[in-house]
Amino acid sequence: MMLTDGPIGIMAAMPEELQALLDAMPDEAMVVRAGRQFWVGHLHGRDVVAVLSRIGKVAAAITTTLLLTEFGVRQVLFTGVAGGLGAGVKVGDVVVANSLVQHDMDASPLFPRFELPGLGVGSLQPPADLTARVARVVGEVLSPASLAQGGALADVHLDALGLGRPTVHQGLIISGDQFIHAAQACHALLQALPQALAVEMEGAAVAQVCHDFGVPYAIIRTISDRADDDAHIDFPRFIRAVASRYSLAIVQALLHPQA
Repeated sequence: MMLTDGPIGIMAAMPEELQALLDAMPDEAMVVRAGRQFWVGHLHGRDVVAVLSRIGKVAAAITTTLLLTEFGVRQVLFTGVAGGLGAGVKVGDVVVANSLVQHDMDASPLFPRFELPGLGVGSLQPPADLTARVARVVGEVLSPASLAQGGALADVHLDALGLGRPTVHQGLIISGDQFIHAAQACHALLQALPQALAVEMEGAAVAQVCHDFGVPYAIIRTISDRADDDAHIDFPRFIRAVASRYSLAIVQALLHPQA
């Protein structure tokens, strides 16, 4: 699936990520809806609407709904950070969701755990062809050539943060209205959802809104910590030096006409 010809909604999880996008937009204009600042403009010649998602499932769902109803976006790209859960998912890696679950959805015994009442499913899948394309582009953006001297991300010095070469993963991302930061909580989540690669607080809600409106979407998460007691990294520095740079480079690459 190619990116749509219509307006593309770009949701950023962190203010630093949004600012990096705005700095690259030549003509952004702010429009306020429901207390949120939406930035309407162009990036790589494409019509885009950029916005901060806000934290949590309800806030992100409202933001997504506004993108679709007030601004008529035809596709949604979400970039942000997440905690790593799966084996081999390390800080600095990127996970592209091919499935999303709300790990705190539990309407049992009326419905099976994780099932979304009214939809009859426990997980939502972005379009497979779009997911594959996004994963390919992310892999190119984070390739050794891109991170080498002279590459697009040459000034992202992963070694200064003690990070190695990033890996791109495709798999299950789980969302809930809790900040997961303890080993016990991670263990419980992996027992219930053993395929989960990353955990965050918005993606599955964005997926549900896009599903209901029939709008294609992609969820892209940079791993900022291991979501457990072993998560020790300078988070603000990581956002500035790595995650925001990744997000901008990935979005720009996806919007490039030849992508």
